[in-house]
Amino acid sequence: MKTSNIFKNIPKHINEEIFEDIFLNDNIKIERIISKGDVTSDREWYDQDNNEWVIVMKGEAVLSFENQEDIRLKSGDYINIPAHTKHRVSWTIETQETIWLAIHY
Repeated sequence: MKTSNIFKNIPKHINEEIFEDIFLNDNIKIERIISKGDVTSDREWYDQDNNEWVIVMKGEAVLSFENQEDIRLKSGDYINIPAHTKHRVSWTIETQETIWLAIHY
């Protein structure tokens, strides 16, 4: 068995948000997301077929939901996003990485 670390191998220069699959099978996908000042376009909404549980491991972010108030997440904060709940990332810190762990199920 091989171990890894969520905080290892972070690129020094991040030009765009990075999505990395950590584990994937027919029922679940676990991914690491690295953001640094990245946001979702104002015209784009995530509208996923699966539920998504996400935790901010490091940094901060703001999630916007269609017809709902924005939610600010800090290190350690997590949220469960039901399938087909339209959402987007409206802010992440520009001066440091925001590291997310997302579980799609």
